[in-house]
Amino acid sequence: MNNFLTMEGLSKDELTSVLDLSDEFVEVLARPIPKVPALRGRTVAMLFFEPSTRTRMSFERAAKALSADTMSFSPGTSSLSKGESLKDTALTIKAMGADALVVRHSSTGAPWRIAEWTGLPVLNGGDGAHQHPTQALLDALTIRQHFGSLEGLKVAIVGDIRHSRVARSDITAFSTLGATVTLVAPRTLLPVDLGDWPVRTARAIDEVLDSDVIYLLRIQKERGGASVLPSLPEYVSRFGLTWERFARMSSDSVVMHPGPMNRGVEIAPEVADHPRSLVEPQVANGVAVRMAVLFRLLGGEAEDV
Repeated sequence: MNNFLTMEGLSKDELTSVLDLSDEFVEVLARPIPKVPALRGRTVAMLFFEPSTRTRMSFERAAKALSADTMSFSPGTSSLSKGESLKDTALTIKAMGADALVVRHSSTGAPWRIAEWTGLPVLNGGDGAHQHPTQALLDALTIRQHFGSLEGLKVAIVGDIRHSRVARSDITAFSTLGATVTLVAPRTLLPVDLGDWPVRTARAIDEVLDSDVIYLLRIQKERGGASVLPSLPEYVSRFGLTWERFARMSSDSVVMHPGPMNRGVEIAPEVADHPRSLVEPQVANGVAVRMAVLFRLLGGEAEDV
């Protein structure tokens, strides 16, 4: 593994291998001293050109749990504000001794370009509405921990599909691991062409309450999602997971959300806080998954786990 930029092209065996390694790091994080020396002496730089809480902090936590050093970059206080190019910024951070880069950017393809410019291992922390591969891994790991496998599960992804990099990565991961995926959204929040996507579609959340997993997405106002949205009450009436709808779901089903949540819109507060909500396990698993990917990229030794 030279870079980790997309879920596309990964086989079921490759995905399973990363998830198995992530499970090992879940055990590491449960130890009294949740740290291993696998990447001691290595430096991981965080290049986040968009705001982030969960992804950025979990990557930093993952790197430090592997005994790596970290450098953090904030565009608002960097030389980007003076006109420095993205390329020169990336090359500057490489020259400071970074061994790997975690990149989040609003432009599709930016992590690929940075990988080309620097020649360093690059992890995609989210690029535009395109890909978020480590989110897909942590989501798959969370589902696998709960159900034992994704094979044969019914997963419904509900919300702003068109603008969601999480949805694109999750669809690939879930379907590769054997789940059936159904997309539920207003027509204006679905991609224009779903011809090559291994998915089904539904017109309202009431059609998928028999799913094993309902995965909710927020409306991405920053990418134009709100501009093509029906009125908020209409959206909630057709696509929101209310308490009444949750009560109609199977007692074995679960609810997921990548965060940040808009409580009272896509998810009722009581549902978000219910024991069958896997939101907190998702966040916790994000650290283990990112440890696994960093470990693979930077050539950690198995005996250090």
